[in-house]
Amino acid sequence: MATSFGDWLNDQLAQRGMTQRELAEAVEVTPAAVNAWTKGRSVPRMDKIQRVAEAFGVPTVDAVERRAPQVGSGEAEWVFQPAPADGSRSGGNAAAFAFTADLGVLAREATQNSLDEQLSVQEPVLSRYVLHELSGLPLRRFLDALRWDVLRPHLRAAADRSQKSGRVLADGLGELERTDRLHLLRVDDYNANGLTGPEYDDGRFARVVRRTLDSGKAGVQGGSYGMGKATLWAASRFGLVLVNSVLSEQQDGRTDRRLAGRLELPWHALPEEREYAGPAWFGIRDQERGDSVRSWWADSAAARELLLERESDLPGTSFLVVGAYDGSGVSAELDEMHACLMKELGDNFWAAMVAGENRPALLRATVEAWRNGEVVVPRTEVDPFTAAPAKSRAVKAFLDGETVSRLSARTDVVAARVPLELVRRKDDPAAGPAGVHEAVLLVTPAAGAEEPADRLTMMRATRMVVKRKRVGDLPLGHTNFQAILLAGAATGRSTPDVTAAELLLRASEPPEHNDWTGTDDLTATYVRGARKRVLDFKTAAEQAIRDLLRVEIPDDDAEEGPAVLRELLVLEAPARAGRPVRVSGFPTVRSLTGGVTAAGAWRVEVMVRLPEREAPWVLAPTASFVNQDGGRTPVSWAGVLVPGSNCELTADGHLSFTAGARTAVFKGVTDPRSHPVPARVSSLQVELPRAQAARVVRS
Repeated sequence: MATSFGDWLNDQLAQRGMTQRELAEAVEVTPAAVNAWTKGRSVPRMDKIQRVAEAFGVPTVDAVERRAPQVGSGEAEWVFQPAPADGSRSGGNAAAFAFTADLGVLAREATQNSLDEQLSVQEPVLSRYVLHELSGLPLRRFLDALRWDVLRPHLRAAADRSQKSGRVLADGLGELERTDRLHLLRVDDYNANGLTGPEYDDGRFARVVRRTLDSGKAGVQGGSYGMGKATLWAASRFGLVLVNSVLSEQQDGRTDRRLAGRLELPWHALPEEREYAGPAWFGIRDQERGDSVRSWWADSAAARELLLERESDLPGTSFLVVGAYDGSGVSAELDEMHACLMKELGDNFWAAMVAGENRPALLRATVEAWRNGEVVVPRTEVDPFTAAPAKSRAVKAFLDGETVSRLSARTDVVAARVPLELVRRKDDPAAGPAGVHEAVLLVTPAAGAEEPADRLTMMRATRMVVKRKRVGDLPLGHTNFQAILLAGAATGRSTPDVTAAELLLRASEPPEHNDWTGTDDLTATYVRGARKRVLDFKTAAEQAIRDLLRVEIPDDDAEEGPAVLRELLVLEAPARAGRPVRVSGFPTVRSLTGGVTAAGAWRVEVMVRLPEREAPWVLAPTASFVNQDGGRTPVSWAGVLVPGSNCELTADGHLSFTAGARTAVFKGVTDPRSHPVPARVSSLQVELPRAQAARVVRS
């Protein structure tokens, strides 16, 4: 940010490629006078400042306040990154492949990022999702403002159907040409920090627009891998996102309408032209950096032309996903996409939307849909008490201090403490005992329409749902319930143990932030035993639920008997004589341990639980990376699996498990060439499908 007239003057000269002598001639002063201004040795009189502004073609107020001039969209251009001289190529943004390109994943990740950037804790973050379908003349006007004639050749060159990213591009281009229709999704947040910071050096702007896998988050913030923002680009058929940010603090003397764009393409080459690495940026040419553009401070007309105009001057950012689509294929039309976003926002952020009597909600979220500037689906606010009635009731009771110590009525909310044994960090070996963090467990009877019941929902920090799981081994005849585990900052406290718990749980989350478990970050950051402490914490929460349920709750349908007993009364006909009895169950993974090798492969040891049967089990274990939404991307084994106890290798490379054995062990290493993302930022899952007829290889 310019702090003096000299700094501002130097910036303007550099961006225009103007010399001090040329400015001196325009202002009718000596070159020595201009040099003194640029060095900060003197400041010109007001009449000379007016002449300087005229020479630059900017309002006088820009020179007086030393702020960057506003620029219309007509001066913005696309600049593509040249391919490296060493011949290396990129197949696209690796971070985007860690997530399934569907709207639900985008809603979860983008809203979490907005919550992490909350500006004032006295007001909720407002997150607005605006779907917009363009066709005909409105579409052509938008594409003209976007410089589509410049982008189209690059998109066509990168649309290689032999690559995943190329197939998505080719499909998007074909859809646009066939239907003359384009879907946009604008994600706005208000009461957020905005994309502050310098153009290239460290800051929010550079981390979002110029970098990948760079989070910059700490403390109680939700993200840690820097991958969530990649979902915005992954949700575009073209890998194209525009931004408009209102900053919470000045940069270049301004806060309003900081615009930029980024296009994520794989390596490509244009006919009879140079090769390109893939990425491109949309902005104003940076004269000091050659093949580079800067963000620009746009006028209101530029924001309107690019459909990036915001509703107020409250700080925050608007992301415009160009060619938005649901990669799952479930939602294709505006009403379907609207319904999908409403559901996902409600499922993942209902707790953040609950307010107490004296405590504001953390989040408000709305969804709307437009077609060529006309409303198709009116703005609809997500209601937490519709999305999760019983759980929202429980969180509100906690915020209002209306919890009880034991369940005695169907609307009661009981609160209990669940200890999390904290762990020392490796970077602080001299620290004393780590201490204990007391999380809050809430349990309440399930609402009739809320399914599924008997679930534990875990969250921390901004009250985004981290994990949901069914609680097992419950007391016979228990009343269906919902349980919420509030850890870290979600407890509402600000004691030192809260920060320590946030850091520990944050390190235990995979890139999808959908569990508390063992991760390489946890192992690298904390002393031995951290994973066990985290798992013990979850186990303790489940046991606390069982203990609380031992107190009966009046049931309006008591004469029919508890649901568990009714289910047990379903009788099955006995097996016919002479028919073999089926084996109950199928082999499952009992434990999965291992780590990432120096070569970037997963090396794992798998313990298998085997149902008892007389014949051997012949299985073909598979490995996959778990996506944000729970989906899986298969990866390959490097060579054959290594049998351990109670198993041996077949001629087909499968595993034959000893008849009658109850457990077995084998080892395997994944092939890094098959990984969609680096192993260090992935979650590995091993499954045990049955193999076809196989021959056993014996040593």
